[in-house]
Amino acid sequence: MATTKSYAAHSATTPLEPWTFERRNLKPTDVQMDILFCGVCHSDLHYARNEWGMTTYPIVPGHEIVGKITAVGSAVTKHKVGDYAGIGCLVDSCRQCDNCKQDQEQYCTNGFVGTYGGMEKDGSGPTHGGYSKNILCHEDFVLHISDKLDLAATAPLLCAGITTYSPLRHWKVGPGMKVGILGLGGLGHMGVKFAVSMGAEVTMLSHTPGKKADAERLGAHKFVLTSDSEQVKSVGGYFDFILDTVSAQHDYNMYLSMLRTNGVMVCVGVPPAPIPVHSMSLIFGRHTLAGSLIGGIAETQEMLDFCAEHNIVSDIEMIRMDQINEAYERLLTGDVRYRFVIDMDSL
Repeated sequence: MATTKSYAAHSATTPLEPWTFERRNLKPTDVQMDILFCGVCHSDLHYARNEWGMTTYPIVPGHEIVGKITAVGSAVTKHKVGDYAGIGCLVDSCRQCDNCKQDQEQYCTNGFVGTYGGMEKDGSGPTHGGYSKNILCHEDFVLHISDKLDLAATAPLLCAGITTYSPLRHWKVGPGMKVGILGLGGLGHMGVKFAVSMGAEVTMLSHTPGKKADAERLGAHKFVLTSDSEQVKSVGGYFDFILDTVSAQHDYNMYLSMLRTNGVMVCVGVPPAPIPVHSMSLIFGRHTLAGSLIGGIAETQEMLDFCAEHNIVSDIEMIRMDQINEAYERLLTGDVRYRFVIDMDSL
């Protein structure tokens, strides 16, 4: 076992602080990597503060990980020492259920193993994430990173990227489709980039007037200020597809009214409380309200390859490891454009 430096939360009410722990030994099918960059996801904050009621302490967050491979097990065939690689939200799954067999490990019916806050399938201990110097996991859950991509700006693709790419791919967004992206944050800005690259007409839906210039810079063709009733009325029955990235309370019914017949609205944001949906919002227009969770490993690799082909990365603000608590407070107010990334050399 190897001693590893990290930043960890030890309770829901105390700041993250330096912590040293033991990583397990390298298994024959494992890849070990030194972490170069780690994105900061809002889920990290939720887990650190036990806002979802499932945290076991201490916990080392971080599941948007990019690094360099330093060791491989004797049975590893997919990766080699010296490669740049990534690890996202998953480090294992049962491999046996129908979903896993269809490359949908994120929906493993026996429970996937999260990069942090999970438990190793062999019972060897809890998983700890990317706010640390190094990490190891089974080679099947390690992703190839193209040398065409900026490594730091690639890190958020491992969660924010795949979270938005997967539903756009699943519902076959492409040329001729009118797509609305609701919310311009860490997820929304990736949704705009992907939908534009897929050939759709893209409209940013935001209640913040100041987001218009950024939406246009990111490639959005139109902007609708959702606090303006006339602008909202102008897109009634307009969209084939809406990607809802908002995690604050908002009116689903208003956005469902913007869908064309057979239109689909997919939620990837997680509001803090249930939101009422009137059946009429679905029945009239045969609308679909759906959800989507990250993506499987094969699809995540597909997304990374798509990004390399289309030169897509996240817009980031680099921080030091010792700035993480300040970054969490800024996350709560939306004060980041559009993803914090930790330079792990600073740990």
